[in-house]
Amino acid sequence: MRFQVRVVDGQQQVQTIFLEALDETDARSQVQERQLTPLTVKSAAGLYQRRELAFALILFAHDLHALLAAGLSVIEALDTLVEKDVHVSRRQVIARLARDLREGHRLSSALRRQPEIFTPLFIGIVQAAEGTSDVPRALSRYIDYETRLQVVRHKVVSAAIYPAILLTVGSAVSIFLLGYVVPRFASVYQGNGRPLPWASQMLMGWGQFAGDHAAWLSGALALTVLSAFLWARLQMTSGGWWRLLGLLPGARARLEILQLSRFYLTLGMLLEGGIAVQQALGLCSAVMDPSRQPALLAVRQQVEAGQTFSDALERQGLSTPVALRLLRVGEKSGQLGLMLSRTAAFYESETTRWIERFTKAFEPVLMAAIGLIIGLIVILLYMPVFDLAGSLQ
Repeated sequence: MRFQVRVVDGQQQVQTIFLEALDETDARSQVQERQLTPLTVKSAAGLYQRRELAFALILFAHDLHALLAAGLSVIEALDTLVEKDVHVSRRQVIARLARDLREGHRLSSALRRQPEIFTPLFIGIVQAAEGTSDVPRALSRYIDYETRLQVVRHKVVSAAIYPAILLTVGSAVSIFLLGYVVPRFASVYQGNGRPLPWASQMLMGWGQFAGDHAAWLSGALALTVLSAFLWARLQMTSGGWWRLLGLLPGARARLEILQLSRFYLTLGMLLEGGIAVQQALGLCSAVMDPSRQPALLAVRQQVEAGQTFSDALERQGLSTPVALRLLRVGEKSGQLGLMLSRTAAFYESETTRWIERFTKAFEPVLMAAIGLIIGLIVILLYMPVFDLAGSLQ
């Protein structure tokens, strides 16, 4: 991110300098390293700089894993990534990690010093791997985990794109007909002395109203569209898109299963990485919906009290019949992490099949509904014309 800093130099002169830094603290430390005294620090980042700051964690994990697997030490791998990355902000994130390692911090501790970049989940698996000196394997497990999540997310989003386009185009055509075409037809039919069908009269009445209040209606439409856009953007950034998809018919139950599948996948990865169940449950809170956080906390407390993991999940409604059977097998065999991963894989494949069936059935129904609405508007517009043509014959 770009910062504008007012500083006092060695000659006690006030200057304004611009520099790239991760945050305000980093900007102040850079200024002090130049033997300058910072006065004020404020962000000078535009849209491009804010986008540039985005740090692709899975790409970082992939690159770091490749370098560590090739035999480089962690510091050597980080130095290589600093030289490789062309984006200043991302390069500074990695350079800060290398600096912290040289100062004696462990990798997990260095990651924890940048919480806005590295998630607790990523830090947790790295910390567990440090105890066994097997960071490359932990990174490989995290990459597989993120890849599976992205595949499922991509399928859900792809299934929602085409219906969203249909709704947008259909709504735009309907608004154009009701806001532009109908008022002009209403002015033509007004005062011709011929009776109109009831439905056409209602439509023409709307057309006259829209023609008389065009400016007010245009402003209200623009405000509505802007509000809807901002609300949708807020929902997307805050994770509310999950609840939006739940409004689709029959989708809520499947999305709940998909969220449980994500929970099983995350927990299975952590347990296979050597993290204790109690700590793993705490890290899994990041992937759960806020409404399920109390249930997850209760599961953790019950496990700490000595109850079996499967029974605790069943009591808090975080299990399914298939999951319970597999988890009880995993508890007896000591392979709970593996069984959680298999449960997630089972529900991922089941969700994929449901998405395919749903889109094949829902898209034609949606297209037919939009076509019916637009066709009805057009028919009501032309019914007086058909009536007039019939009387002329």
